[in-house]
Amino acid sequence: MKRILLLFLALCLSPALWAAEGMWLPLMLKALQDDMQAQGMKLTAEDIYSVNQSSLKDAIVSFGGFCTGELISDEGLILTNHHCGYGAIQAHSSVQDDLLTKGFWAMNKEEEKANAGLFVTFIVRMEDVSEQVLKGIAPDMPEAEREKLVAARIKEISRAATEGTHYGATIKPFYYGNEYYMFITETYEDVRLVGAPPSSIGKFGGDTDNWMWPRHTGDFSLFRVYAGPDGKPAKYSPENKPLKPRHHLPVSLDGVQEGDFTMVFGFPGRTQQYLTSHAVKLLMEQTNPHRINIRDKRLEIMGRHMKANDTVRIQYASKYAGVANYWKKWMGENRGLHQLNALQDKQALEAQFTAWVQQNAERREMYGNLLNRFAELYQQQERIGLADTYRREALLGVDLIRLGSSFAPIASGSMPATDFTTQRDRYDAALQRHFKDYNVATDKELFVDMLLMYKQNVPSEFQPELLQKIDATEAAVKAYADKVYSQSILSSQKRMQEMLATYNPKATAKKLRKDPGFVLARAIQDIYEKEVAPVFASTDPELELLYRRFVAGLRQMHQDKLFYPDANSTMRVTYGIVDGSTPQDGVKYRYYTTLEGIMEKEDPSNEEFIVPQRLKEIYQTKDYGPYANEDYMPVCFIASNHTTGGNSGSPVIDARGRLIGLNFDRSWESTMSDIKYSPEICRNIAVDIRYVLLIIDKFAGATHLVEEMTLVDEAAATEKVELLEVD
Repeated sequence: MKRILLLFLALCLSPALWAAEGMWLPLMLKALQDDMQAQGMKLTAEDIYSVNQSSLKDAIVSFGGFCTGELISDEGLILTNHHCGYGAIQAHSSVQDDLLTKGFWAMNKEEEKANAGLFVTFIVRMEDVSEQVLKGIAPDMPEAEREKLVAARIKEISRAATEGTHYGATIKPFYYGNEYYMFITETYEDVRLVGAPPSSIGKFGGDTDNWMWPRHTGDFSLFRVYAGPDGKPAKYSPENKPLKPRHHLPVSLDGVQEGDFTMVFGFPGRTQQYLTSHAVKLLMEQTNPHRINIRDKRLEIMGRHMKANDTVRIQYASKYAGVANYWKKWMGENRGLHQLNALQDKQALEAQFTAWVQQNAERREMYGNLLNRFAELYQQQERIGLADTYRREALLGVDLIRLGSSFAPIASGSMPATDFTTQRDRYDAALQRHFKDYNVATDKELFVDMLLMYKQNVPSEFQPELLQKIDATEAAVKAYADKVYSQSILSSQKRMQEMLATYNPKATAKKLRKDPGFVLARAIQDIYEKEVAPVFASTDPELELLYRRFVAGLRQMHQDKLFYPDANSTMRVTYGIVDGSTPQDGVKYRYYTTLEGIMEKEDPSNEEFIVPQRLKEIYQTKDYGPYANEDYMPVCFIASNHTTGGNSGSPVIDARGRLIGLNFDRSWESTMSDIKYSPEICRNIAVDIRYVLLIIDKFAGATHLVEEMTLVDEAAATEKVELLEVD
């Protein structure tokens, strides 16, 4: 309560500072309520987050642990992004029945498709447990001892909170371990695919438009969560029933206007707002440029193979999308950090911090050598940075090498036959997944180019002896690839399954240790464990300690400033307004896009910009139903909410708690917001809920799904009242 009070006092001192940015824990919203209401919100903090009564938080789920979803009916109907449901849609697709291309709509609940491994998680409640976790822990306690004590307390607090229930508990550090919060969760594992538009709508604009504004993508899909007969989580069963949620979001037909209050509720993945200049410099000058170059080559190879073969196109669709997403994000991030002078701003803050530290002896004792030590540790990480980047992005971007790495436990020879038998199904399933989306020719070309880039950019001291013997020429690497792919069982599903079918601890391990593909995978891992991992093992814990002290010092230095915690995949609320932007000189963006814009972008020769015939018919006849404005059919809009990865699928909610849009992206100019936010530039991108409804109803004919929702049309209701008064 003391921290919440300080939060409130800080807000009262300078509220204008907090309106534009921040990812707030819902239990902090009482301190933010006045500011949110000043911007137009009609709700109370209790309406948004409550433990004792249903609230908005009860309609929000973590979707699969990597996206956000929201309940939009009292029958468990979930709305999330098309790209969040992409893996599930792909899993049900084949060349003969390509749901990615044609879309899918269950016309009744019996047609809904189960998805093994997919789950959604609700937050039951959250609690500040900092006092219990940190009691008696002194600032100078050795880090290893501190970690051990914290872990033990987290385990005990979690056990006590969930014992005798079906709930889960997660306790996470905030502000680098200065505070800890517990999240009590409820997870449902029967989640079924209900509907998805064709990729020509759900991915309209493809990689060309990814991270860009203006945008015209109908990035949504529908799922349904099922519960057991008692309403509690249950494994898939035909007897399960649609979940009756504590709350579902009403859907607004009123649309959005510039300046409208908006709120995004979800599970943002990771931000790093408090990085020092040393970390930002390393990211901008080394890590990002090399990651971008590696992924550029991977995309070029995969894209060429996908265009030449429909089977490969489906196999690599999800991989390609995953690689492309952050490739483009990192380019925008570097551009934005340069544009905002992020490095210079960090250095200026550190100079201010240093001056503040020097003002008294107690601060000098606590923080005096802090920034110098940051510099030393990041210099150590810079030395091994290329080896780490090229291992992760290049070598492990090759399926054969990544598969080989996963078989290290078997190759050790230490897994008894009885243990293997219990894990056989897991290995079989992993092989099925791997080879379902695998093409030897594609992987082999990736192998050659990734190995070349690795050899040409990574210092030889961080390359395994096996690779040092191969010349850094295309001819030499191709010859090596011919040997590996012709001889290695890792390139053949049949040979891998035969190996597992005849498992013998010693014989199987011996076979793997002689396999050229596994030998390479093992050599790569060995050099990493010998030369690279120890540097991270020695520097990362100390960096964590330094950041804990640094952030504590910043909060002490600026006691009148509100510091929001970095995102860490926990439930957050961010708020802002519907607003266009001027991201650069001479460029001014309107806050919305329309169906007319889709027709302007149409290009039948480019698969990213194909417009389905049915959508063209709707446009030509203006058959928009109740979903259009007076003079246009809306598609997407932008707002100033502070979002990041993990917010994909998050609801955009209006001042009255109604669903007005579905968050799916940021503008390219905004991608630096994980490190540095700019209220003038940063914009989240949402598909207008009215376009979602148009596609479900008029395009797909799945009107029964719209009828399942709670639609709210205050504008129409007001018009009717006025007409009655006139009469």
